[in-house]
Amino acid sequence: MLQRMRIEFTKMHGLGNDFIIFDALAGAALPSAAQWRQLADRHTGIGFDQALVLEPARARDAAVYYRIFNADGGEVEQCGNGARCVAQLMHQRHAGNGELLIMDSTGGRLQARILPNGLVSLDMGVPDFNPASLPFLATTPALSYELALEGESVRFGAVSMGNPHAVIHVQDIESAPVERLGRALQANASFPRQVNVGFMQVIDAGHLRLRVYERGAGETLACGTGTCAAVAVARSLGLVGPDVDVHVRGGRLGVHWPGPGHALWLTGPAETAFVGQVEI
Repeated sequence: MLQRMRIEFTKMHGLGNDFIIFDALAGAALPSAAQWRQLADRHTGIGFDQALVLEPARARDAAVYYRIFNADGGEVEQCGNGARCVAQLMHQRHAGNGELLIMDSTGGRLQARILPNGLVSLDMGVPDFNPASLPFLATTPALSYELALEGESVRFGAVSMGNPHAVIHVQDIESAPVERLGRALQANASFPRQVNVGFMQVIDAGHLRLRVYERGAGETLACGTGTCAAVAVARSLGLVGPDVDVHVRGGRLGVHWPGPGHALWLTGPAETAFVGQVEI
């Protein structure tokens, strides 16, 4: 007889980048890749970009340890919007407005604050431009790289925000070939574990527009780590200042990054859509 599994979850989103979040029962198996894909289906399942699984903290000073699974069933390292939702959920369970919340994940340790206005501010760590950190098969670090894709030469910046990102500077994100070039760059052999691909339009020193083609999810309405990566690349090229508003399809995210060697902070909303349960 097949074993059935009941999941009690909270559906949350950060500017439309949506998630299911639930607690892993001690010793219980997690859904398989096929089951994640079934749950992620927006017609026959719950529908989500990523699932975040909460586990007991592995360090004394941490509130939680979380794992991230994409809609295609693959486990990934980090998710900025998802991490903000986890922080908001932990705050709702253990109120402490403004207090520093420490969370651990596969992609490393993060710090979060719930601001008085309800937004969540997240310390995303120091952007890592070392190609090996993505990984990206480049001989030496550079401000930008070039690859032949789909019959054209594409230039991009590469940075790790706990997960891999390539950022392409475009003149207009509305006409950018997001799916075509996103798929091509994501599947390129230079990125052994694939890559999230951002298409960045610089408005001025304090404003960017951004679309992101994510690993295992396709284009999403918002991408927290993609937003951080875009600002890191733009600032390294001298295109923006330390404080940038990034306009994604789902709304606006704020980024503060003083520059190399400093942590980057991401601020934005984290909202609950509903709670529910599902049996698979």
